[in-house]
Amino acid sequence: QVRLVESGGGLVQPGESLRLSCQASGFTFGLTRMNWYRQTPGKEREFVAQIDRFGADTDYAESVKGRFTISRDNANKLVYLQMNSLKPEDSAVYYCHGRGAWGQGTQVTVSS
Repeated sequence: QVRLVESGGGLVQPGESLRLSCQASGFTFGLTRMNWYRQTPGKEREFVAQIDRFGADTDYAESVKGRFTISRDNANKLVYLQMNSLKPEDSAVYYCHGRGAWGQGTQVTVSS
């Protein structure tokens, strides 16, 4: 059974950082491209970042380029999203996605 569990969300002030984690299980993680998405109320879920199975190739939404970094630890089946210089518009529920499955999401709130 494919399972993705996010953690690391919280309330921070503008300019601060957070690191999200996603623990994967139930599939061959090292062969799977992994993604982060986010969603705010009333809006569609939007792509944030993607990483290939080796961790060598990454892609980002324009809105987060230069501030967010996606990485992975294949040995422990983890994918991370390091978020720096956070802005209020980054506030959303962040979801891990891979192998057609979604996690339950973790809330990130950026507010002064």
